[in-house]
Formats: sequence, C-alpha cells, structure tokens
Amino acid sequence: MTAPTIEPQPMTAPTSVPPPPAPASPPKSVPVPPPAPVMITADGAYAARLTHDGGSWFPERWTLDSPEPYAVSLPGSQPEEPGTEVLPMADGRVLIHRVVDGRHAFALLYPTGPATGEVPLGAVDCGKSRLSLLPPPPGGRCAYAVAVGESSTALWLVAGGAFGPEHLAEIPGRCSGGVWLDAEGRILALDRELDGRIKAVAVDLERSCEVSPLLQIAEESDDRVLLADADSGLLLVRSDAPGHDRLGWGVLGGTRPVRFPECLRLPDRAAYAMTPFAIQPGQTLMPESCAVALRIDGAAGSWLGMWRPAERRLHQLAAPDGWLAGAGRWTRDGVLRLPYATGAVPCGVAEVEPPAPEGPPVPVTTRPVPLQQAPLTGRAGVG
Repeated sequence: MTAPTIEPQPMTAPTSVPPPPAPASPPKSVPVPPPAPVMITADGAYAARLTHDGGSWFPERWTLDSPEPYAVSLPGSQPEEPGTEVLPMADGRVLIHRVVDGRHAFALLYPTGPATGEVPLGAVDCGKSRLSLLPPPPGGRCAYAVAVGESSTALWLVAGGAFGPEHLAEIPGRCSGGVWLDAEGRILALDRELDGRIKAVAVDLERSCEVSPLLQIAEESDDRVLLADADSGLLLVRSDAPGHDRLGWGVLGGTRPVRFPECLRLPDRAAYAMTPFAIQPGQTLMPESCAVALRIDGAAGSWLGMWRPAERRLHQLAAPDGWLAGAGRWTRDGVLRLPYATGAVPCGVAEVEPPAPEGPPVPVTTRPVPLQQAPLTGRAGVG
C-alpha cells in the first residue's frame, strides 16, 4: 500500500435512520473515543467489564453464547480501583490487572458459588512505563500486555505462560493500538511512534517477536491499523495521508492502494468522531462485501454506523438504550450483536441487521496471503 486513493462522492440517498441532531454550537473538538468499556472474546462467547453498584467497583463476566445472556458478578475481598482492567478468557475466567504498590499484578477470577475464586499469576515491575492489556487474541487461552516507556515498548505475556508473566520483547518506539491479523493469534499489529512518525508494524510472536513494517501510505504520514479480519483480509486504517485524519480500507495481500471513502468523512470533523469496532467474519475472498460497524460520537451522544466497502455509503442508526458503546460482534450471517445494560435489563444483547447489499458481492482477484508475503510493504525486520 503506497499511495492513498480518495473515492468519489457517494450517492446521497437518505440514511436508514437519521442520526441524533447535531448541537447548535458544536464543540471545537471531539477526541477519538477511548477503548470500549467492555471486552469481548474473539469468538464472542464471553465479555467482561468493570462496573459498580453505586459505590464499589467490581468485575463482571457476561456469557453471550447462551440462549439468554447473563452476567455474573466477581467481587473481590475489597473494591477495585476505577482504572482496573479486565479481560475475558475463552474458558470463562476473567483476567484482572491491578496496580499494587507500583507493581502490575495479574490474577484469574472465576465464580465459586456466592464467592469469587482467584488464581494469582504474578506481577510485573515496569517502573514508570504505562502498562495496558491488549485485546483478547484468537483462541482466548493467552493474554498480552504492552508497557510503553520513553523510547521503547515492552511486550509481555501475562496469562497462559508456564511461569507467570513473561517478557517477550523490547520494541523500539512507543507502541499503541493492538490488532490481531490472523486466526491463530500469531501476528499482532501495533501502531509505533518512532522518529516523530506513527507507522503500523507487525509483530510475529512465533519468530522471536520479529518486527516488520506493515503500513506506510506516505513517507510523512501517520498510519494506524484499527481493525482487521482474518477471513477476508479487510483492514480498516486511519491516516493523515489525504491531508488530515481519514478512515480508509485496504486488503492484506491485495495489490490496490488504501482507499479513503468520502462517505466515511463526516461533514464536521471537529464535532464528531467515528471509530470502527467490528467487521463481519466469514467473507473469504470478498472483503468488499464485509459489513463494518462504526461508533459515531458527538455532543448528542453515540450512535451506530454501518458500511460496506462495495457500497460507498454509510447507514446511520440509533443505538439501543444502554448500549455499552463501542462494543459488539458480527455473526457470519451478518447480524450485529450489541451488548447493553439498563435498569430493567442488566445484561442484554440487541441484534441489528444492516440494510441489504445494493448489489452482488465482488470477489477479489487474489486470495489474501500470509503477512510474510503480503505486498503492503517490504518484509525486512526493522528492530
């Protein structure tokens, strides 16, 4: 992917459901929204979040693959701090990340009748570096974290190892993001800030955490990977190569450049923020037919965007009441499942179907290939 392509103005047909009205005096800027307050396993079976009962904070596990979704509270012996991170595992346990006396402690929580069982995993001392969990990898048997220092980023295996937390690699530069590129949980994309520029790189966990260039649209641009789908190879990116930050898409293993659809450019960038959070799986060889869900944030609240690359049109819909904004998963059949919580329904999942495609899907001419062969950039290791 070497040069941006800005797609032409889309058809101006009305959206399915109009978004909430824009405020009369929009704020000067709306930052990109933070990570979703609830984390969902890669297979969509479990979710976890930190919640509170009006005073005390505690972890909560959601079971999403049952006929009726339900939540289980996992309170510890004392209330948790508001910034405590939790991550669901494939076996139904919940990983918790606490900061205790300056060290980062990890444990697995599970329900044991009226109480909460806890398996300590050990702790990490990374000084002043900021340590945070990465999204759940495919398979859900392991968990990873990055500790961002002044000039390098440490990659840690914090759950699933043989002897507690394991330091895997020290990556030059300050890394953020975290997107899994394959179905095995081997290749991790990180957005690395180095020499004043942000470029997405790939980390191969089975090759001694070798770091390779992944996305460079222009030499002077900041290029980030936001989402990836292993089945189709569809990549969602954010870059300022077109002149300012824009959402774009490409195909891992494809030969066409990144495209920046005009329909993903909201009329007032200062008043709205738009972030993709889920790609429809199972669309092998057909990245342009994948449905993509986006969270749109403005002064009036948060609502949904739905889009397919082939259509070049964004549908905007009202979100369900109590939506845990920015969280959701597509089924292979194209149904978007959104977790929500209200006073009447403390654990619910709303299902939303996108408008029917406007035309038949068009398969790509080449099958997405492994990252090592993908013509996004060169393959040479970069440190």
